[in-house]
Amino acid sequence: MTPGLRVLSASGQLGFGIPAAAFAAGVARAPDLIGADMGSIDPGPAYLGSGRMAAAPEMARRDLELVLLAARRLGVPLLIGSAGTAGARPHLDATLDMVRAIARAHGLRFRLASIAADMPRDIVPGARPLGAMRAADLAGTTHLVGQMGTEAFIRALDAGAEVVVAGRACDTAIFAALPVLRGYPTALAMHMAKIVECTSLCCEPGGRDAMLATLDADGFVLESMHPDRAATPLSVAAHALYEQEDPYTVEEPEGTLDLRGARYTAVDARRTRVDGAAWRPRARPTVKLEGAGPCGERSVLLCSSADPAVIARLPDLLATVEATTRELVGAGDFTLHPRIYGEREAFLLLECIAPTAARGLAVLGVLRQHLLHLGFPGRLSTGGNLAFPFTPAEVSAGTAYRFTVYHVAEVDALAPLFPLAVEDVG
Repeated sequence: MTPGLRVLSASGQLGFGIPAAAFAAGVARAPDLIGADMGSIDPGPAYLGSGRMAAAPEMARRDLELVLLAARRLGVPLLIGSAGTAGARPHLDATLDMVRAIARAHGLRFRLASIAADMPRDIVPGARPLGAMRAADLAGTTHLVGQMGTEAFIRALDAGAEVVVAGRACDTAIFAALPVLRGYPTALAMHMAKIVECTSLCCEPGGRDAMLATLDADGFVLESMHPDRAATPLSVAAHALYEQEDPYTVEEPEGTLDLRGARYTAVDARRTRVDGAAWRPRARPTVKLEGAGPCGERSVLLCSSADPAVIARLPDLLATVEATTRELVGAGDFTLHPRIYGEREAFLLLECIAPTAARGLAVLGVLRQHLLHLGFPGRLSTGGNLAFPFTPAEVSAGTAYRFTVYHVAEVDALAPLFPLAVEDVG
């Protein structure tokens, strides 16, 4: 165990701009590892279902270049998880292509490991649904992935990888793998990773700046690389509530992190020391499964109203106009999803999911015209009930996607599900 192992978290979602000054300050502290999460399914099912990145390619390349050059200059591992947003094969391949292109442009040489996260379809029938998900819809699934844990990253590091680009991964695995490999207690490594994976979000005030964790045998110290952000005991402890139904337990593929005994102690005004977490290994590992696929073409109508009489009646007016629209255009092949925002002035986002974009736009065009001129008792003006920010007011928003699988499966072993490929770059 190397005393004072330093882990630098560069980004909570690589591809949306790593603040350069704070990252440079972290690199100057000579970390033993640079890690970056690149995504999740938080942005919804569209990116998993389509295989597209959420980040603009030029921004993803900019951030990848920043972390890759820094890691190679220091000679330390670079670990990236949930490549390309959702971590399916198209996301992983696109990210790997960027990494290779950056290496060519700068004449870099290193051992690159990639870890795929695409799951076999036959793993789903025996899995347990999570949340409100019920039966999985495999026929409607375009991409199916599983979240890998520390096991996969440790395998890559054991294979001599200097840069690891992984498909869908637990955020914690990116940052905990090297400490666990170096002999640090799993509980400390996992708790540290759970906090730093979102960079300075655990600080007061929270931000997206690089975060440094320094581990010893008994605990770890957290410090934001932005001088105006403070990792206080309260702000760090409160991060246990982030994305967690239960703030005391964090479920991972290999076991459960128990935070009931965790302690948070101020080192100074900007740093906090953490210890006391416990780790309970799982008898059989688990894999969280995520799948998504298309459900139609989305069109939206954007409009507003400042008329108190219209606003007070909007739910009833919308119901009346929807019935009229279905009578006029046919009712069977589309769904309508009205959303109303505001009270004194109301903004309406009326969504239609239909088999084609043309069909959705036709439905919304009819709905818009009848809602615009619908009469009701007490109406003051026949000039129209709505205002439009632009014309045409209805626009096509592309293919709509839905989650088809959100389950957890017990498995005999993790390694066969997350195959490792190693190559020499440069």
